[in-house]
Amino acid sequence: MVMAGCGGGSGDSGAQGGAPSGADAAPQTLNVFAAASLKDTFTTIEKQFEQENPGTDVTLTFAGSSDLATQINNGAPADVFASADDNNMKKVTDPGLTAAAPARFATNTLQIAVAPNNPKGITSLAQLADPANKVVVCAPQVPCGSAAQKVEKAAGVDVKPVSEEQDVKSVLSKVTSGNADAGLVYVTDVTAAKDAVQGVSFPDADKAVNNYPIAALKSSKNQELANKWVQAVTGPTGQQTLKAAGFGAP
Repeated sequence: MVMAGCGGGSGDSGAQGGAPSGADAAPQTLNVFAAASLKDTFTTIEKQFEQENPGTDVTLTFAGSSDLATQINNGAPADVFASADDNNMKKVTDPGLTAAAPARFATNTLQIAVAPNNPKGITSLAQLADPANKVVVCAPQVPCGSAAQKVEKAAGVDVKPVSEEQDVKSVLSKVTSGNADAGLVYVTDVTAAKDAVQGVSFPDADKAVNNYPIAALKSSKNQELANKWVQAVTGPTGQQTLKAAGFGAP
């Protein structure tokens, strides 16, 4: 199920003095499918991209990487796919659906999200195994869920979650709404949530570092524009935006 879709407006600057401008060109739409954890950063990149490419309307669709990979395999009209792990990108590259080899553009690690001031006093991963704490994680097929399984195994901890969500934003929502005492999310999600949650770091988080790959898709009707988006994400400005949000270097 798609978590969210958002499209920005095209940059209509108009022609001046009778000279043609980029805005006079036929409007172009770029459909970008991206992992839910990229919502804030890709929305920021979208605004600049549309300014630099007048007449372009970027439509961003965010969901769990596994859901997006399934949609692409079923023929969804995506131009670019950005996954939160290599495994779900492989579901798209194996059938030969990408126009070129994916490029890794960021990394991310897990953190425990709790309510502000940490009312349950959670300070370690081991405490998430306590049935007195209502814990929410991502489903195993989702990158953040796969990472959660890895860190649990590394730490020898067996968490029994009250629910398994289809994307990391849904896990965070359970914590911010008070329906969960804690959730395993990415560091970047805690950063983006600001005062709505508190982050608790734990030593075994580095046992599951997620790579984020991106690729233009072979089915895109505008390969040049799709490649430009990939370059915007992997280039200096995109990398600075990702770094500011807490993502690690690729």
